[in-house]
Amino acid sequence: MASKTKIHLHQGDLPKGLKLGRSVAIDTEAMGLNNHRDRLCLVQLSPGNGEAHLVQIAPGKISAPNLRALLTDAKVAKLFHFGRFDIAILQHSLKIDITNVYCTKIASRLCRTYTDKHNLATLCRELLGVELNKQQQSSDWGQARLTREQMAYAADDVLYLHRLREKLDEILAREGRTALAQACFDFLPARARLDTEGWPEIDIFAH
Repeated sequence: MASKTKIHLHQGDLPKGLKLGRSVAIDTEAMGLNNHRDRLCLVQLSPGNGEAHLVQIAPGKISAPNLRALLTDAKVAKLFHFGRFDIAILQHSLKIDITNVYCTKIASRLCRTYTDKHNLATLCRELLGVELNKQQQSSDWGQARLTREQMAYAADDVLYLHRLREKLDEILAREGRTALAQACFDFLPARARLDTEGWPEIDIFAH
């Protein structure tokens, strides 16, 4: 985590009137990877200025009108890494539709075809020279009080997405795949919806 990072922990929702700009990095933490079984516990957001806002979601208390407004604002670009999962759990848990998205993992798969390593830690190391601490990757995000280590880990997942997007966009443009990437991003909310509505492992385009 960057030494000058400011982490703001909020309970249940973003503060009213908080301005995060027109491009927001977003990540989520849940009790597991099954959107129907495992509840949403935390939503992390960063405007790319070295600050992270963490919204802790208590069991059975999902309202978050300010967070909903941000996520459904088509004018706000939402940056994810492996957005398929995050978009799915946000759409399913908050009963919303999300548009105007960007996924650094999809971008990496399209332009960094010389490797099969597209995880966030690898991208940060290779493209930004930043080492992420992933020790809290398997962690109980449902506990009432998050540890400092958990909050630092959660913040790291959104702090660097703006910079990664810039680097990946350069490579996409160089390789002539910008339009293809955008088409994939545009489809991503629908792919996430397919996951939550019963087609998680089925290729609907197959014969």
